[in-house]
Formats: sequence, structure tokens, C-alpha cells
Amino acid sequence: LTEAMVRSGEVMDWSKSQPSHKVDKHSTGGVGDKVSLILAPLVASFGLTVPMMAGRGLGHTGGTIDKLESIPGFRAQYTAEEFARLLLSPSNGTAERLNAAIVSPSRNMCPADKRMYALRDVTSTVTSLPLQTSSIMSKKIAERPDSLVLDVKFGKGSFNTNVEESLEL
Repeated sequence: LTEAMVRSGEVMDWSKSQPSHKVDKHSTGGVGDKVSLILAPLVASFGLTVPMMAGRGLGHTGGTIDKLESIPGFRAQYTAEEFARLLLSPSNGTAERLNAAIVSPSRNMCPADKRMYALRDVTSTVTSLPLQTSSIMSKKIAERPDSLVLDVKFGKGSFNTNVEESLEL
């Protein structure tokens, strides 16, 4: 399933742009989770490149993309080429690269995940381990980071109610 979701769209090609070490972090989310919003620019400030493909809210949570799209004019969907250009372009008229971008799966990048994600929410399969895993990893494989940190939550406000479920994920 994960491989099919990756192949449903474009995969990042970093060969032309030569970004610095590419790192990403994925959170399983939960009520009040805002780690990505703080971590992406912080890590980028150290010269690392942070290509982050995030998700919308599922079930009772608000996703990173939902939070960002509450900002008037914020755009979350980009093609792979636009994503790379956004991430690696100079910012604010300086020569420094932006080095961090948080985007949503689009019709060009992981479109199958975008569809499956919406279905999970309405079919009560948000906590399905195979669907969680394929959703998370399809986005990360399409980004092609050099390093990845998985922030797996558990407890109240999370999809995984106990540590055992989180460890299994």
C-alpha cells in the first residue's frame, strides 16, 4: 500500500538543487500538537533543509495543514517542482534560502494518500495501524529526506491511547 501511494504522484528529485542535509519530523498528532510549526523553522535556522509534508486533522484533532490554512492567503498545495523552489529559494530579498516548507499532499504529490486520509476520517479507520503507517511513510518517502524523526504520541488527546499502541506504530 505504501509503495502504491508513493507511486501515485511525483517524488522529490533533489539532484539538481543540492540542498543541505534534508531532515523531517512527522508527528502522529493529537489535540494541541503544534511541534511542527516550531520545529521546522528552528531546525532550518541551523542550515538544515526541512521538506515537511504534513496532514490535515483526523477525528478530533486539527492537523498542521488546517492550522496553517487558517492564515489568510496561506497556500499548502504545491507540485514537487514548486515545493523544491519554495524550499530552496532566497527569502525576503536576501541570498539566504528559506530551507523550511510545510506543505500538504496534493494532486501531484501523494494524491492517493490525500484520498485515503479523507476516507479514514469518515470510515472510523483513523487508528488502523496499516493505514497510519502507509500514510505517514508515503509522504516521507516522496519527500526523500536524509533523516527522519517520528514523534509518536499516546494518551489523552492522541489517537493511540496507550504506550503499547504507540510502540507498535
